[in-house]
Amino acid sequence: MEVTSATQSAATAATNTAANSNSNANNQSGGALNSDFETFLKMLTTQMRNQDPLNPVDSADFAVQLATFSTVEQQVQTNDLLSGLGARLDTLGMGQLSGWIGMEARAEVPVNFKGTPVTLNAEVDPAADTAELVVTDAQGVIFQRLDIPAQSGRVEWSGLDPAGIPLRNGTYNISVHSMSQDETIARHDAQVSGRITEARLDGGEINLVMESGQTIAASQVLGLRPPEG
Repeated sequence: MEVTSATQSAATAATNTAANSNSNANNQSGGALNSDFETFLKMLTTQMRNQDPLNPVDSADFAVQLATFSTVEQQVQTNDLLSGLGARLDTLGMGQLSGWIGMEARAEVPVNFKGTPVTLNAEVDPAADTAELVVTDAQGVIFQRLDIPAQSGRVEWSGLDPAGIPLRNGTYNISVHSMSQDETIARHDAQVSGRITEARLDGGEINLVMESGQTIAASQVLGLRPPEG
């Protein structure tokens, strides 16, 4: 019975060692994985040699231990392969986006104001007789209400207060309110519009830099067109 207990303890230790080895495998190379696998096989062989001949461990238990280690090892290798493939796809995607540089893009994102005018795409309800831009900060505090033409199209937001002084640099949310007889009938977020000057890879995400200095994710682009003029 003592030999049997020792055998079971060895089996448990072998299984735990295999699991612990593979939990750290994401940060190890293929050589380290091979080393761990060889260590596991040595432990498994030692376990088989020292089992109680009158009460041997079921061969199915050995198969389960081996299959468990092999499965985890394959999963680690698959994760490494997918990570490498993802990095290559990101690079490929950025290469394809090189054709976007110089194009005019529009995206529905907050405005990152840096003291220079920003071109916006405003959507106005056809039933509106007036329209206005409503500018708020990140906390929702209204900074400005500016009248704009009651039709969809491009508008320039100067970022100046009534005294002609630029608002402080920061992020602003700008929405278009469509009005009819002084009642708001529709509200749409304004879309930032501008020429793309750079495409870059930041932390695995492809970002685009616009001429205003604002950075947007490539996935946020809603439309592209050649620049005017």
